[in-house]
Amino acid sequence: MVFMSQILQPTMVSPGSQSEGELVIDISTNNSTTTTTTISGTNEQQTISMIIMKRLKQSLNSSLTRFHAGYFRISLSLGGQALLWKTLLGHTVDQNTIRLVLYVIHPTALLVLWSLTLFILILLSLLYILKCLLHFALVKAEFLHHVGVNYLYIPWISWLLLLQSSPFVTPKTRSYLVLWLVFAIPVVALDVKIYGQWFTKGKRFLSSDANPTSQLSIVGNLVGAQAAAIMGWKEIAICLFSVGIAHYLVLFVTLYQRLSGGDRLPAMLRPALFSYFAAPSVASLAWESIAGTFDTSSKMLFFLSLFLLMSLVFRPALFKRSMIRFNVAWWAYSFPLTVLALASTEYAQEVRGGIAHVLMLILIIISVLVSITLAVFTGFNTRMLLPDNDPIASLQINPLPTLST
Repeated sequence: MVFMSQILQPTMVSPGSQSEGELVIDISTNNSTTTTTTISGTNEQQTISMIIMKRLKQSLNSSLTRFHAGYFRISLSLGGQALLWKTLLGHTVDQNTIRLVLYVIHPTALLVLWSLTLFILILLSLLYILKCLLHFALVKAEFLHHVGVNYLYIPWISWLLLLQSSPFVTPKTRSYLVLWLVFAIPVVALDVKIYGQWFTKGKRFLSSDANPTSQLSIVGNLVGAQAAAIMGWKEIAICLFSVGIAHYLVLFVTLYQRLSGGDRLPAMLRPALFSYFAAPSVASLAWESIAGTFDTSSKMLFFLSLFLLMSLVFRPALFKRSMIRFNVAWWAYSFPLTVLALASTEYAQEVRGGIAHVLMLILIIISVLVSITLAVFTGFNTRMLLPDNDPIASLQINPLPTLST
């Protein structure tokens, strides 16, 4: 009781003690305010982080929905250039004056170009894998599209070109063999799926689906055949070459007749018309690798490529609408010119004539300038790389109609 009374008894506080009490109260109040401010700031940071993450996710989803296999045309063109430069550096036997000029290309330039191509190809591959995981329905729609399905060959063609132009992996080695199998098997799988439904009962027909981009499937077989021939697998190379060239003959006649399917190429994709001379150019190179020399068959295919190029060059009105505004389809110009320049180097090496070397030099300069110009345009127009009006990216809006069996 005495203890309780002492507690309840009012205590006399001196002025000094009162100040100390007020000071304690003020400090407690300040600590409380600081804690509240800290919590508030943390909440604001979390909110800002959530908003940023949400916007990044929306931006990524938007980019992935507009991204498609056609963007691999960039790596395809650069891979062709890397192979061209490696070919030029490898031809050291000819002492022609024009060849000596081409020797200015330093091996370091090839290494830089090859590394840049590898980086871009890996980046594009990762983006497409991400699209397969997050938007598989769009990938399926792309596969069912008469133009989009042909772009699925481009990643594997790019890898095969990169393998042939590699300064680190040499043919007839185990690593080259394994990589060739990894990159060539998907091409054969696409062949079985696409070619098979054209001459058997199916929902799609060559006469209605054929378009200039269909020749990319032929290029895939021929590039695979060339890589196999360099490795020493002549029988496999002949097999792939036979499949590709047989399909090319049928497709060329179909497109030459200009049936209903030939008019289904959107105006934006008109640069794909350059694929007309890409296929015979690659065929001449593939046969040269198989036969061991740039013989009459290779020369015939090379001259056919030149004729088709001239036929397109003298019809600039075909490309007028596609050239109004920059888009990634412009990269379709580069690869055909590059492989034609490659074929011209082999032709000049075989013929060893002045006209052949002048033609080779002209085609090489054109192909290099076109590639550099496209790279510059791409760098200055990055915001236009994913347009809303891309005919392949809008598949979910305009799906491919189902044909009756």
